[in-house]
Amino acid sequence: MDTSLTETSLGEIRKASQNPAFRILMAISFSHLLNDVVQSLLIAIYPMLKSSFHLSFGQIGLITLTYQFTASLLQPLVGLYADRRPQTYSLAIGMGFTLVGLLLLSCAPNFAFILFAAALIGVGSSVFHPEASRAAHMASGGRYGMAQSVFMVGGNVGTALGPLLAALIILPYGQTKLAWFAGTALLGAFLLLKVGQWCKGNYKVKIKPSVSHLTPARHSNKKMAYALSILVALIFSKYVYLASLQSYYAFYLISRFQVSESNAQLYLFAFLFSIALGPLIGGPIGDKIGRRWVIWISVMGAAPFTLILPYANLFWTGVLTVLIGIILSSAFPAILAYAQELMPNNIGMVSGLLYGFAFGIGGIGAAVFGKLADLTSIEFIYHVCAFLPFIGALTYFLPRLNSPKSVA
Repeated sequence: MDTSLTETSLGEIRKASQNPAFRILMAISFSHLLNDVVQSLLIAIYPMLKSSFHLSFGQIGLITLTYQFTASLLQPLVGLYADRRPQTYSLAIGMGFTLVGLLLLSCAPNFAFILFAAALIGVGSSVFHPEASRAAHMASGGRYGMAQSVFMVGGNVGTALGPLLAALIILPYGQTKLAWFAGTALLGAFLLLKVGQWCKGNYKVKIKPSVSHLTPARHSNKKMAYALSILVALIFSKYVYLASLQSYYAFYLISRFQVSESNAQLYLFAFLFSIALGPLIGGPIGDKIGRRWVIWISVMGAAPFTLILPYANLFWTGVLTVLIGIILSSAFPAILAYAQELMPNNIGMVSGLLYGFAFGIGGIGAAVFGKLADLTSIEFIYHVCAFLPFIGALTYFLPRLNSPKSVA
């Protein structure tokens, strides 16, 4: 054993490896909630923006593409840089970009200005997610799936609250009331400063390779590339479908069932809240029975419900979308924890890569579906994307890692 490690520091390492830092995990999760409330408000006010600025579905898709493209573009680079040179205060900086984007969106006078505001909100997301995921990994105490679930559920609850807040505040009182939510971003920045201080202190404790029971497993570059390509395909199947619901579900309900804009937002809230529940199930179960089992059940398990959805009445549409949201979202903590086990020396980079790809491919999918809806109908896109979960069959080819938690 390396004598440079004192007995005290080894004790701290072993303690940290066994006991999750729940106070830090809760702070990260709540900050994620505040961050994603702001981002969700953008999507929630799509019907209002469409009518106020006379936008087509293609332009609505372009807003999603702009936000999610900037949210995806920088994430792997931010994560890679942070792996080499930890930037603990970048968490608060990311929230600052989100704040500026929100304030600009509240007073946007035209479509181009909306796109610019959406781009800034996306940049905030690209800076926030990789470092926040890395901080959750540090605070996990070795329970990586659980930690990622706690982190994700905050963001998903925030995403779910967006439509509810839009229905209660933005739709009745107008676009300018978006500025009221600036306080959420400021509170998030304050909490993330505290998280950054904790991370900075923990980066000082170096774990040497000679401490064998804490040494991460190593995998060949070929195995890592092969496994990552499958994970990317699985994320494609999940997030393109989820993006179609997040961007166009309200329009689908209004078009097919003639519900009001406010009621459509309540249905959207129920769907997005179901996405918040999924990670709470998938992450801890993946820690116990294996990541691959959770990925199998999650991605393929949604297929029967996505096939039935286009033919359901209003009541069953609400029920089916909740089931789809829970099942599809339960896989991402397992996917992320699997990837982090695959590349344990590049936690920030691989987290940024997967988050970035999820945002990016979701934005591209939303833009394509928006154009398709203009050419056909809003109902037609749900017939097309119903088959996406079948890509989950690729889980069969996902390599088994040395960790028992990754074995199906």
